[in-house]
Amino acid sequence: MEVINMEHTYLKELITEYRPYTTKGEVMADLPCLDNQNQNDLGIAIIDMDNQIYKAGSTDLSFSLQSVSKIISLMVALEDLGEEKVFQTVGMEPMGDFFNTISHLESNDVHRPYNPMVNAGAIAICSLIKGDNVQERFERIMSLLQSITDNDTISYDNNVYQAEKRKGDRNRALAYYMSSTGAVALDPEEALDLYFRINSISFTVEDLARVGLFIANGGKLLNHNKQLISHKHLQTLQAIMMTSGMYNESGNFAVKVGFPCKSGVSGSIVGVVPGRYGIGVVGPAINEKGNSVGGGKILERLSTDLNLNLFSHSI
Repeated sequence: MEVINMEHTYLKELITEYRPYTTKGEVMADLPCLDNQNQNDLGIAIIDMDNQIYKAGSTDLSFSLQSVSKIISLMVALEDLGEEKVFQTVGMEPMGDFFNTISHLESNDVHRPYNPMVNAGAIAICSLIKGDNVQERFERIMSLLQSITDNDTISYDNNVYQAEKRKGDRNRALAYYMSSTGAVALDPEEALDLYFRINSISFTVEDLARVGLFIANGGKLLNHNKQLISHKHLQTLQAIMMTSGMYNESGNFAVKVGFPCKSGVSGSIVGVVPGRYGIGVVGPAINEKGNSVGGGKILERLSTDLNLNLFSHSI
C-alpha cells in the first residue's frame, strides 16, 4: 500500500484506532504551550516526493520543538564546520542513561557528550554554530527552517522560552561542567540561550513533515533543487537519529519502525523515509522515556502497512 494510492480516510482511521493509547501517557506539565486539555490530541502529516500532503487528526495543534530541535542544530553545525570538527567536540555513540544526565560527562575519559541527541551534546553543538552573537545564530536557524518548511510565519514561543530558562538548572549544570573540564570550549550562557530558543520554536505536524521530507530528499528543497545541507551530512544525521533519536527507546524504534526518527517531550516526532516521505506526528501524552505514546504506535503501524522499514528491504 502506498500513501499516494489512499484517501485521507486511512490516516483518520489510524488516529481513531490509536487515540486511546494517549491515556497511557502524560502531558509534560511545565510546557506552557500544552496542558491536560491536550491529553487526547493526536495528529499526523505525511508528504511525499511529489509534494502531496496527507493529514489527519490534530493538524492545527501548535507545539514547541523541544528535542526535535537537536537535528536542526546538528545540521547547521555540520554545514558550518564539517564532521571532523563537530565530532571532536561531541561523540556519536548511543547512551543508555536518561537524556539529561550529567554522570556520563564525569565517567567518560574525555568528558565530552556521547552524542548530539542528549542535552549535553545539543548544548555543545549550539556552541559551534557560526555567528557573532546568539541572535545572529538563531536568525540563521530560523531562516533555514522557514525555507525548509516553506513557512515564513514560523517563530518561537516566548512563554516556552522563558519557561525553558526558569527550569533550566540541569542544563546549566551540564553546560558549566563541560566548560569547567575544558573538553568542550563554549560560553555556557550563550550556548544555553541558543539551546533554549530553538527548543521553543513552534511547529505543526505539517512543518515537521517538511523537515523530514527535506532530509529524505538529501538536503534539497523539492521546488528549487537547491542543496542547502550536504547530502553526506544528512547521512550522518540519519544514522544518529536511528541510534539515538528516540531517547532510551531508540533500539525499539529501530526494530519496530525501521527508519530515522527524532522525538521531543512536547509529543512531537519527525520521521524520515529516505527518498520517499517526510512524516510529522504529534501526541502530547508521552511515556516515561519521553516519547509520544499514540504517535509511536502510529509510526509502527505505518511502517508495517506501507513497508517503510529500511531493514526489511535488504532481506
